[in-house]
Amino acid sequence: MYEDMTYEVILNRALARIPSGIDKREGSMIYTAVAPVCAELAQMYVELEGIMSESFADTASRDFLIRRAAERGLSPKDSTYAVVKGVFNIDIPIGARFTLDKFSYRATDKISTGTFKLTCETSGSAPNGSTGILLPVEYIDGLTSASITEILIPGEEEEDTEAFRKRYFDSLDAQAFGGNRADYKAKVLSLDGVGAVKIYRATNISGDESGGNVKLVILNSDYSKPSTALVDNAQSALDPTVNAGDGMGLAPLWHFVNVTGADETVINITTTITYQSGYTYDDVKSYIISVVDSYFKELARGWQEEGNSGLIVRISKIDVALLGIPGIIDVTDTAINGSSLNIELDKNAIPVRGEINGS
Repeated sequence: MYEDMTYEVILNRALARIPSGIDKREGSMIYTAVAPVCAELAQMYVELEGIMSESFADTASRDFLIRRAAERGLSPKDSTYAVVKGVFNIDIPIGARFTLDKFSYRATDKISTGTFKLTCETSGSAPNGSTGILLPVEYIDGLTSASITEILIPGEEEEDTEAFRKRYFDSLDAQAFGGNRADYKAKVLSLDGVGAVKIYRATNISGDESGGNVKLVILNSDYSKPSTALVDNAQSALDPTVNAGDGMGLAPLWHFVNVTGADETVINITTTITYQSGYTYDDVKSYIISVVDSYFKELARGWQEEGNSGLIVRISKIDVALLGIPGIIDVTDTAINGSSLNIELDKNAIPVRGEINGS
């Protein structure tokens, strides 16, 4: 807004106001008196430009965006700790610590004999891909095997500034109140480990009782199918089944809530690839898997916004992704699940990679 108010512009304007009969050349008394004032005025305009930017949510830096959002009771989500399933040959003490890769874990809850929930001691998403053999930090008598077999609740990074900015504007576009759709969306997405939700009016989930029936379908924060533990956590937070409809969770009184996880649709891909001289399928296989997984993850990130429509897996998108891999010069006859047509998934499903055959 004030980018034109430079030192030179302000100085020239000031000197132009001085009568022509007075010496105002550089080094003159008038020039020497006016120039420092003009420099300060130019700096003032720089500061004023910054104040203008920080005054509006669309241009505010993170610190001032947080202050603006606080007026609506919003704050950035903190980073969270991954919760994993640990399988052992014996029951271990609650509080026992283990390591895997560069991460440490602490046993927090018993699931069943030899199976425990472990919480990572490092927050964020970095531990989400770690499964395998665990090493005890301290000796445990009788322990001969220990491993992480499943990520129950993925860890999340602190909310990104632009994601927080979008959430702030979303709160203005759709007013969350008293169990309306926007209210459910805000409450569900605030739960640790939940990355996306679709909200439906459900029926026949509360026996013979009447009342507001709500079905929630969720993805985890990695935009993958959630674990049973995450679904159960969300159910308990929103509407505990033992007190269904009693308003004992985040859901309003007399709302019977049913939380489920999204389904997965396996996508098998066949295609004919022309390779650059010196390349074979084995040379590019890992890249093919990576770009297909990235495309499916991109689709899953948009799953929530599709509402009652299903995601569409497009052959053209797969072809474009494959053509971007070094060593591949052409792709033809691509089919998904045996069909040369795009596939529209069920509205509550996300795609996952199956077999890939690139002859």
